[in-house]
Amino acid sequence: MDRLLPSQVGTGSTFVDYDAALTALYPQEAAAIAHARPKRRREYANARLCARRAMHELGVPPAPVVSGGRGEPLWPAGLVGSMTHCPGFRAAAIGRSAAFAGLGIDAEPDLPLPQDLLDFIALPQEREQVHAFTRAAPGVCWDRLLFSAKEAVFKVWFPLTGRPLDFAEADIRISPGSESFSARLLVPGPRVDGERVEEFNGRWLSHRGVLLTAIALGRTTRG
Repeated sequence: MDRLLPSQVGTGSTFVDYDAALTALYPQEAAAIAHARPKRRREYANARLCARRAMHELGVPPAPVVSGGRGEPLWPAGLVGSMTHCPGFRAAAIGRSAAFAGLGIDAEPDLPLPQDLLDFIALPQEREQVHAFTRAAPGVCWDRLLFSAKEAVFKVWFPLTGRPLDFAEADIRISPGSESFSARLLVPGPRVDGERVEEFNGRWLSHRGVLLTAIALGRTTRG
């Protein structure tokens, strides 16, 4: 993830699940998944192991990361961040809230979306973009990359607004050559440092069978 985010962001990631991650959970974290299935417990614990690594990289003490009402991570005071997991990969990214208004990361397997899901998540112009890229560069599952970008957008959006964001409320433009993307918000965006945010900009990467997307929303003022 560090290839996609500014150097001021701490990151942690793993392609391997560690059994020790379960025993390293804080009591409140362990309680949250006490009755979860083993697969969910591994995802949860190893994502938080990545979060602890990101905290260490950022130079802040380790701390528990519990979840809010919609499953969003609740970060310690002074921090913003994001976590993600998909089959075979877990990651976390954390920054100081004085420097970043929000962070959003997502990981997806580099595999086609299930049939008909593209029609559900994509605007007409986004579907045209996906079809064009698929014809020109079939080595990347562009439909899945679009989905991942929308997930990263939501992970920045929700902590700032406390409101859901529909798939049709952000128009994603992917740039294959620069491995970047933009998300134009089609509803009023959040205010950051007194200014309305109308667009998020991010980066993407295909690595070891995983598609990664990341957005770092910096502050216009530092304090």
